[in-house]
Amino acid sequence: MAQDQLGGVQRRTAYEPDPRRWRILAVTLVVGFMSLLDVTIVNVAIPSMQQGLGTSASTVQWVVSGYALAFGLVLVTGGRLGDAFGRRRLMLVGLVGFVTASALVGLAPSVELVIAARLLQGMSAGLLTPQNSGIIQTLFRGAERGRAFGLFGFVVSVSSALGPVLGGLIITLAGGDDGWRWIFWVNLPVGILAFVLVLVVVPRDLSSEDFDGTRPRLDLVGAALLGLLVLCVIYPLVSIEGGGYRWLVLLAAVPPLAWGFTRWEHRVVTRGGEPLLDVALLRRTPGFASGIAVGSLYFTGFTGMVLVLAVHLQTELGLGPLAAGAALTGFAAGSAISSPIAGRFVTRIGRPLTVGALVITLVAVLVLVVVLPGQDASGVAWVLVPLLLVAGLGGGAVISPNITLTLDEVPPRMGGAAGGALQTGQRIGSALGTALGITAYTVGSATYDAATGLRAALLVAALMVAASLAVAVKALRD
Repeated sequence: MAQDQLGGVQRRTAYEPDPRRWRILAVTLVVGFMSLLDVTIVNVAIPSMQQGLGTSASTVQWVVSGYALAFGLVLVTGGRLGDAFGRRRLMLVGLVGFVTASALVGLAPSVELVIAARLLQGMSAGLLTPQNSGIIQTLFRGAERGRAFGLFGFVVSVSSALGPVLGGLIITLAGGDDGWRWIFWVNLPVGILAFVLVLVVVPRDLSSEDFDGTRPRLDLVGAALLGLLVLCVIYPLVSIEGGGYRWLVLLAAVPPLAWGFTRWEHRVVTRGGEPLLDVALLRRTPGFASGIAVGSLYFTGFTGMVLVLAVHLQTELGLGPLAAGAALTGFAAGSAISSPIAGRFVTRIGRPLTVGALVITLVAVLVLVVVLPGQDASGVAWVLVPLLLVAGLGGGAVISPNITLTLDEVPPRMGGAAGGALQTGQRIGSALGTALGITAYTVGSATYDAATGLRAALLVAALMVAASLAVAVKALRD
């Protein structure tokens, strides 16, 4: 990397491709896959965890929600730490925490300790995941960046969709009331292998900035304000699933916290400091704000739909975890096909690619609304698998191009933090989608029947995908 001296600070003056870049990316994507997989892998484990731990479904739901909450709280701060102190260091710290927490979840004798360990696991994942986008921003340019983000989008979409399948397979093979514990124990060998690979392959100095021997100060006030903001958004949403509607009052604190965070970050920039997240990116960087909105709304629809389907297949149709996971494989297969292809063409086609992909996804979900409710266990696979395949083909071509278009013009010095902001939106969308989907399903089932509840949840998912499409069309016109 060519450098010169300016004001005593070393700065990059020209981009020279690192010959190790694809090898480094491969290692970091393995880490990203592991952390993102744990968002959805427990979806099919809820019934067996409830039975094995002898607790209620609403309490066990916090095993899912607590991870998402902690994950979302740490993402931007974790990304900024990687920007300033190096990707390798943050990945190693995050891997130690993630592997330790995974072991603790598997060993925990009570649901309270399981939830506590999942919170630690989610925080560790929040340190790991934004390093992927930061590394891509640092190591890749032009069409190669689109390909790299295409592979990252492939990991995001496939890990999310494949989680229920792998979870069901592991529970079936392990068996018994404690079979669900192996969902977390399998992270140990994978995490240890990833730790060794990061040590060997990822260079020490891989960060977006060079400093003159001094370490930048982390914007602690900004981190605290943003953490409170994300907490006041996600916590009420995940509490709804357990009937905690009283926590919705926290949403009233969101506007003043957002205002306070924006003002503080502006103050840090005007005083020449290093902000946690340069909020000017939302106004001045083409595609950044709209890309966050597209991704957040899409994840709101997709996450809630997959969780409701996993619950419905087991509790109402009597399928086992493996069969339920297998019925959801269509989405993973479709995403696996379209994500890398979309990543190759996004730099040529641009935003129209995500618009077309969202149309495909929306049509598939609307067809599910019409034909899926009322199907019995013998017929559901013939309806669900092909339609989820189509939805996955669309979804895979939404996620990877949207990541590329959102972060393409973000300066590398903010690559990790900006990637963390994008993924925070996705985590908020996931929490909102889970809350809306489960609430619609529960209310519809209690008021009428399970088929009505499923139809209501699928309609909510369709509305969220339609909202994402509307934002993408507006971004196309801007």
